[in-house]
Amino acid sequence: MLRGRFAPTPSGAMHIGNAGTALLAWLAVRNEGGAFILRMEDLDGPRSKPQYAAGILEDLQWLGLDWDEGPDVGGPYGPYNQSERREWYEDAFRRLERAGWLYPCFCSRKDLLQLASAPHGRASEGPVYPGFCRELSEAERAEKARVKTPSFRFRLPERTIAFRDLIMGEQSFPPGFGGDFVVKRADGIMSYQLAVVVDDGAMGVTQVVRGSDLLDSTPRQILLYEALGLPIPQFAHVPLLFGPDGKRLAKRHGSMIGLSNLRKAGVKPEAVVGTLAYLYG
Repeated sequence: MLRGRFAPTPSGAMHIGNAGTALLAWLAVRNEGGAFILRMEDLDGPRSKPQYAAGILEDLQWLGLDWDEGPDVGGPYGPYNQSERREWYEDAFRRLERAGWLYPCFCSRKDLLQLASAPHGRASEGPVYPGFCRELSEAERAEKARVKTPSFRFRLPERTIAFRDLIMGEQSFPPGFGGDFVVKRADGIMSYQLAVVVDDGAMGVTQVVRGSDLLDSTPRQILLYEALGLPIPQFAHVPLLFGPDGKRLAKRHGSMIGLSNLRKAGVKPEAVVGTLAYLYG
């Protein structure tokens, strides 16, 4: 059975771009008679707020979307808030560490910001990490650990990662694409990359529908699925919606795109769904 999900971050109010992704993910599942999961990606406590999580539930219900499993209805693979699933991530982290996939990184935020102008390229999460700490000796690591708590990075293998996207077709990423990426921050918070893979694997997700801005996260996640021995879901990356300023829709566009504001203004949910159907049609 197809199992799909919508996994928003409750760091702000939902806007019409979020709604479009949710609608397409929901339709893909309902069209196949599958199970739809709602999961809150609230692992980053300082950014995530309970009022935003409550607002997301309200906005989705207003649009007419429903879910079979989620933070408000439960389900066999709960809990459905990432903040309640830290033990799963710690276990996965230890498995990766034992298998030799990880290494400590002592680079400061200032070091990493300086990379923005370096000729290494960029990925969606920022400038490509050139591997400063990758080959440090144990003695060098011990010395640095006395003055700074490290983050931990995944050591990319030297091979191409390829997959077929259900919307964007065949995709191929060269060896080293994006650079070694963080799976655990220096403050102890697990990264989006690790948490989403662990959750999708544990919840039996077979299809991931999300925005195309996350396309270049997919090769990283495929490597994590493989390293953890988890089945890899199908991916479908949908085009982003853009505001009148030519930039993708985001919180900066304000009330013009916020679902709660549209609802308060008397806009009917059918009108929003119809507009989204037209834009994605």
